[in-house]
Amino acid sequence: MSSVQIVSVPALPESSGAIISYRITHNHKSASVLTEFKIQGHKSATAVGSLNVLPQDVRTRIRADIDRLHSIISTLEYRGFDFSANDVADEFNRYLTDYTLYNYIRSLIFHFKRRGKIRTSETYTSALNSFMQFRRGADIHLRCLTNAIVEEYEDYLNRRGLVPNTISFYMRILRAAYNRAVEDHAVEQTYPFKRVYTGIDNTVKRALPISVLRRIRELDLTRQPSLEYARDMFLLSFYMRGMSFIDMAFLRKTDLCNGTICYRRHKTGRLLIVRWTSEMQNILNRYNNAHSPYLLPVLSADSSRNRSVYRNTAYNINRGLKAIARLIGLKMPLTLYCARHSWASVARAEGVPLSVISEGMGHRTECTTRIYLASLDTSAVDRANNAILRLLY
Repeated sequence: MSSVQIVSVPALPESSGAIISYRITHNHKSASVLTEFKIQGHKSATAVGSLNVLPQDVRTRIRADIDRLHSIISTLEYRGFDFSANDVADEFNRYLTDYTLYNYIRSLIFHFKRRGKIRTSETYTSALNSFMQFRRGADIHLRCLTNAIVEEYEDYLNRRGLVPNTISFYMRILRAAYNRAVEDHAVEQTYPFKRVYTGIDNTVKRALPISVLRRIRELDLTRQPSLEYARDMFLLSFYMRGMSFIDMAFLRKTDLCNGTICYRRHKTGRLLIVRWTSEMQNILNRYNNAHSPYLLPVLSADSSRNRSVYRNTAYNINRGLKAIARLIGLKMPLTLYCARHSWASVARAEGVPLSVISEGMGHRTECTTRIYLASLDTSAVDRANNAILRLLY
């Protein structure tokens, strides 16, 4: 026979009130689990007659804990093994440890790395680090995550000057982790993210017209090698049909064979083939990369640090591209990703069929390409709107 009782335990002499504890009894033997909840007016170890003296959120968490303890007891009884009250307490304490937000997300990060999902593990690490900074390192159990805490986190990110899409990025990752815990039956779904923004805003157009691309190509940057390198990697991405920089960085010399590059996109795993041209070779000839197994002058050798080298290099290139944008008086942000947008935009302007653009960019479907291109040019809509407005005059 097993039972769970809510009792109050005297706090330290210098403290007022008492601490809520869960008394687990099985086969006439008991074990206790202390909580962080305090109650006023109890000075001795007594059963708590009513939870109404406690705040609503505390009452909800206590009831969830009691349900969890009963669930542990039922599971142990179902397995048919002998167990004690201490076994129930130990299992409950393990639950309290494993399903703190920090520990649970760290377990997901380990899971993603083991499955080879390195990029996903990095995004979860980034979101975790951000939330830890907000909490100043203080962990929190997933069952204690409330609307108020999540809203405070959103306010914290806004005060730091993060743009809505970045804030939403962190929120979506934390929500995904929380929902996985719900699926694991570790916590009850309370929808703590329902009051914060988790959408994706339309970003500023990042496609460059061919005239601007020519100006970038024709810049004399021989006396500024860091800017010349940034420009060359940008143009190389454009020449290779808007290849993502992570795919460029990890290209191996063996991927270039018989005048073609064969590689798999990191994002989708799809195999793509790009013809190697003289424009690409001219850029490659400017850099000494003879002793590296990698094709481009980004990574020098196989190493566990290659991911961080890639990220640092991308950061430095984007910083160089910002300087180039200032040199040519470009008002819009110039980043590596502009090369991909620009290739799609120029291809469309030249009348290249949508199916060919989709294939060239490695999109899974033409629908993806339509969405991609729709974000680059609103001129047709603008022209239609002007025609409508002229009807008024």
